[in-house]
Amino acid sequence: MMKMKLMAAVASLAVTGNAWSQDLQIKITNLTQGTYFTPFIIAAHTSDAVMFRVGQSASPELQAIAEGGDISAMGTLLTSVSADLVENPAGGLLAPGAYFETTLTNLEGNDYLSFASMVLPTNDGFVGLDSWMIPTEPGTYTFNLNAYDAGTEANDEIVNGAGAPGEPGIPAAPGMDAGIGGTGVTSTEDNTMIHVHRGNLGDDDLSGGKSDLDNTVHRWLNPVARVTIVVN
Repeated sequence: MMKMKLMAAVASLAVTGNAWSQDLQIKITNLTQGTYFTPFIIAAHTSDAVMFRVGQSASPELQAIAEGGDISAMGTLLTSVSADLVENPAGGLLAPGAYFETTLTNLEGNDYLSFASMVLPTNDGFVGLDSWMIPTEPGTYTFNLNAYDAGTEANDEIVNGAGAPGEPGIPAAPGMDAGIGGTGVTSTEDNTMIHVHRGNLGDDDLSGGKSDLDNTVHRWLNPVARVTIVVN
């Protein structure tokens, strides 16, 4: 009888341990026709750590990602709170239709998953996941993601190489299919909080018009990415 009770106690501990020590296999696919994703930062973290919140102001770390694709400051912040990190798993830009796969292993107490990546070409658009509670039940979980506007910069749709926070304009159009000479779609934005992105507007004038973006290439609707997560 004592031996049976001991075996039951060990089994109970094993089940409890699985709830706090997990391995994740993560696959992210770019669903768009003509936009690219800059290097991703992926983190498993506690409920107290936040990468971004829709409806709230963007942090300086999130702004750096959304306007210039710079994940370094966010990486430093997440490391300071003992998050489990994967940085730049695609090894650069993630092209339309492409995907990458990566893993997070031996998660101990970091039971929420977040990530972010800039959408190019946009002024301050990013694709992200906000504090998804990692299931304790092993299995495969698939869902689609929207792109968000950081609310930190007007969506003028001018490709001018600007990538530093606070500098208006789009850093680049990676497909080399943007125009020049646009006068700007807008110089102001009413919503300065993080919100669902309206998508690029673009135009059909590659040597002028309001936008440097091509409305047959760079326009998109949500969702923009598909995520598949295998919980072990």
